[in-house]
Amino acid sequence: MQRQLNSVYVTTEGAWLRKDGENIVMEVAGETRARLPAHMLESLICFGRVMVSPPLLGYCAAKGISVCYLSPNGKFLARVEGPVSGNVLLRREQYRCTEDDLRCAAIVRNLLIGKVHNQRVVVSRGLRDYGADLPLDARKALSQTDKRLKRIGARLLETEQVNILRGLEGEAAQAYFGVFDHLIRVSDAAMRFSGRSRRPPTDAVNALLSFFYTLLTHDCRSALETVGLDPSVGFLHRDRPGRPSLALDLVEEFRSILADRLALSLINRKQVTAHDFTRLDNSAVLLKEDSRKTVLIAYQERKRELLRHALLDEKVEIGLLPTIQAKLLARHLRGDLDAYPPFLWK
Repeated sequence: MQRQLNSVYVTTEGAWLRKDGENIVMEVAGETRARLPAHMLESLICFGRVMVSPPLLGYCAAKGISVCYLSPNGKFLARVEGPVSGNVLLRREQYRCTEDDLRCAAIVRNLLIGKVHNQRVVVSRGLRDYGADLPLDARKALSQTDKRLKRIGARLLETEQVNILRGLEGEAAQAYFGVFDHLIRVSDAAMRFSGRSRRPPTDAVNALLSFFYTLLTHDCRSALETVGLDPSVGFLHRDRPGRPSLALDLVEEFRSILADRLALSLINRKQVTAHDFTRLDNSAVLLKEDSRKTVLIAYQERKRELLRHALLDEKVEIGLLPTIQAKLLARHLRGDLDAYPPFLWK
């Protein structure tokens, strides 16, 4: 197994990043605040007003280190990277597969089998961990949703039409997020969840989920580029200029593991509270700067935890799962695997 490369998150407003030999140096107001070697770095993620020197940008491009710029609130702005090293034959096969309805549907179906299964794990673990303390109506709702997700998973096996598969994915998401609030164990009304809201998120839970989804999309995009696939051409998500459709496809398998479950843990342990968010004039709710650091540390720690990969039959770091699944997708497109095997969380 390969070692997990690191992502560095720079959240300090006004930071200046420069190259010093094989090191990256961060300065704030002319004072050196941090220095780290770049040889095990995979990506540099800058939040807000962070400046990167041209020599450092050139060095990162040459070494295959992506530099990603996000707004202070985690919205993707831009990405700087060196020459694409993807296998042109693999990418051509990827493009041909997206035009083949049956092959495309087979990949979409397995992606969604993984997604719905992993959603069920979140719901069933909530029942197992908190069921005895939940009101009867909450236990009943979670139990019914668990059964409904199981039925949707079975229905995914019965169709070869991508549009129907997308409809089933939407039905699963509606059922899953419909009971998500029952998994939140704090009494603070400001930390309740009444449904998914985006662009902008209008409550604290949605703001936290959106932040995690942005980080996860970046990781999945990097994984796809590492194995030579084009992150812009997907199977489940339709092509759209500027959208990393295949990265968003891969994200679906890991939302429950790397985002939803972690968000619930942070909220239920009161590591993140209503005081960590701010509301703007347009009703958008966003993480505060200091709180972003807490969330980023938790995300990196979660990526270092071990999970057993059923196909490989070994424990791997969670942060390596997007790369492993990207490799399995590439092997399927090359014809080495009969089908794309989704990651099923146990």
